[in-house]
Amino acid sequence: MKLLNTVFQGSGQFATAALLALPVMLTLTNCSYDSASSSTVLRSLDTTATATKIIKVEDNYHGTVVTDPYRWLEDDVRESSEVARFVTTQNAQSSSYLKALPGRAGIEERMTRLWNYAKSSTPSKVGGRYWYSHNDGLANQSRVMATAQASVAGDVMLDPNRWSEDGTVALAGYWPDPSGRYVAYTVQDGGTDWRIARVRDLRTGRDVDDELRWLKFTGIDWSADGSGFYYSRYPEPDESLKFQSTNLNKAVYFHTLGDAQANDELVYEDSTNPERGFFPSLTTDGSFLIIVSSIGTDDRYELFVEDLRPANKVRKLRKIVSGFEHDYSLIGNKGGILYFRSNKDAPLGAVLAFDLDAAETPSPVVVVAERKDTLQGGSLIGNTLVLSYLVDAASQVTLVDTNDNTSQPLVLPGIGSVSGFPNSVDSTETFYSFSSMTTPSSTFRLDVATGKSTLIRQPKLAFDPEDYNVRQTFYTSKDGTRVPLYIAAKKTTRLKNAPTLLYGYGGFNVSLKPGFSVTQLAWMELGGVYAQANLRGGGEYGEAWHKAGTKLQKQNVFDDFIAAAEHLIQEGVTSPKKLGIHGRSNGGLLVGAVVNQRPDLFGAALPGVGVMDMLRFHRFTAGRFWTDDYGSADNPEEFKALLAYSPYHNITDGKTYPPVLVTTADTDDRVVPGHSFKYAARLQAADTGDAPALLRIETRSGHGAGKPTSKRIAEFADMWAFLAFHLDLQIADQ
Repeated sequence: MKLLNTVFQGSGQFATAALLALPVMLTLTNCSYDSASSSTVLRSLDTTATATKIIKVEDNYHGTVVTDPYRWLEDDVRESSEVARFVTTQNAQSSSYLKALPGRAGIEERMTRLWNYAKSSTPSKVGGRYWYSHNDGLANQSRVMATAQASVAGDVMLDPNRWSEDGTVALAGYWPDPSGRYVAYTVQDGGTDWRIARVRDLRTGRDVDDELRWLKFTGIDWSADGSGFYYSRYPEPDESLKFQSTNLNKAVYFHTLGDAQANDELVYEDSTNPERGFFPSLTTDGSFLIIVSSIGTDDRYELFVEDLRPANKVRKLRKIVSGFEHDYSLIGNKGGILYFRSNKDAPLGAVLAFDLDAAETPSPVVVVAERKDTLQGGSLIGNTLVLSYLVDAASQVTLVDTNDNTSQPLVLPGIGSVSGFPNSVDSTETFYSFSSMTTPSSTFRLDVATGKSTLIRQPKLAFDPEDYNVRQTFYTSKDGTRVPLYIAAKKTTRLKNAPTLLYGYGGFNVSLKPGFSVTQLAWMELGGVYAQANLRGGGEYGEAWHKAGTKLQKQNVFDDFIAAAEHLIQEGVTSPKKLGIHGRSNGGLLVGAVVNQRPDLFGAALPGVGVMDMLRFHRFTAGRFWTDDYGSADNPEEFKALLAYSPYHNITDGKTYPPVLVTTADTDDRVVPGHSFKYAARLQAADTGDAPALLRIETRSGHGAGKPTSKRIAEFADMWAFLAFHLDLQIADQ
């Protein structure tokens, strides 16, 4: 679930986003399905074991009374013994069922081997060294490495695999100081969004005494002299509510290295507007502090700037953008000129510049005008803007010289997804990674002066990408809108009535690009077809595409997904009984909603960590931010729209539902697990036919970030086995 399009691109932020793994072809033995075992597995599900108690709860929304019989399942599993028992009971049932599925053990073995390869992130140069994260294969967490030469393997700077036996204590982000002596890093324990910041002295290899708590949704930016860093945090919450209470009163601080957190300098707060969020970042050269103020998940911000250059003796924040109307995502600076990606008067995105030396409140100037493709973001390397665009959901990159405004395309290896391009002030060198749906991420060095790319790191493939076909097609949604759809499969898979997995998201301006995922390829390697729809609500075609899938128009997202399913069926690729659907977070909501609306269209459904109660989501943790996309039940008109599709409230007795496997985590404090708990309990109690409705609850895990490799493999093995069984995917011995 997106919270904010961060504006740290130009500030040297390092992140430890999960790396997608490289597949290898395997020989799978004793894994063919025995159709005779089907009824045995189904009969093994004792639905009475999970009969969930009902407590009468009613709410009056603008004159409409709505029942909520499973409200008690919203209680935190750490605080409620009854909810803890519910989790234990549900997991006992789902575990028994999933382990008994034909071929499940073989799928996990295959998945483990697929995951086992060396993978690295895009390097960035700080303090004379190149920094990147690296995983040798099956380590639960990636390590942080640093090297003097980008193409040479580095030394280990941080190893989170030593922090816990089960791998559930993860590295969330890391930021070397300008000298390269220290690295600040944040720790994520058990999947929570809360972060603990620490600092390691690389000369000694030990942490100093500095420890900062109650950080959430923030980066860390070192001052140019390395004396300390900027960050933002919330006040310490009540102990019993720290994983459920709404997040208010965020503030920006400066931490001086060696001081206690209690002594940190308050840089900015706004106690009169407790719902606003504040996100600090520094320009790459450390000359300017930028504070972005937001009020939700929409890309519409106010901007504050402080001039930190030594010649400037007056230290004050000045507001250069007022009103929450447009996106201003920092790209970088040249002296006193700041560059931003913005949608002001440019729904598809343009580059604007603010000359901070020209006026106290400078007016933005268009540097790169809007074009027909969607501008997602950019970097500044020397005098060159590196701009990343989306063309029908695939990446394209353009290099623009800021001196004469000439431009040239960056030639990419194919149709896929590109990321990286860390900023550089005094060099023409940067790095990027490229992947496609059938090729794992490779790392390239780019010299922007010549436009030449050099491959510096490529995974060793034990499979041939030429064995797979990927094509993009377009289909027509209910209202006539043209929607892109990627379809991928092995060349040996016959695209006729084939077991197919359709994936979607459709929200929060998030674009689904054709990048690599070991789990997707594992599904294709098993003989399934993988399809990915670029639904409205995403950012593939700019702000209009995003807004067309929000609030009172959210039904467009579901219509787009249903139309994708119908297209696959009409084209003969699959059939309702062989079509599975999957989505996570906002995508879990998508799956829950369309299963309610068209249960006849799908053979199995996998809603993951979904927002399932659309009337109460804004009452927990970060949920209040999401009203930008969803609206709020507090608004009478928006309440009607939310109630009309809310997955929990629209389960209908008497309809035949497909098999459903709901996945969540007991300590998810992004989309609290009560959403999935309530939805699953209601589905299990409803008269929806004989198909199973299972709830799989990961323990000591959160919304997804930081989840150890072992847990990821086990979860996807369960999901793919569930899909394969119910979509009749015959896995032959190979």
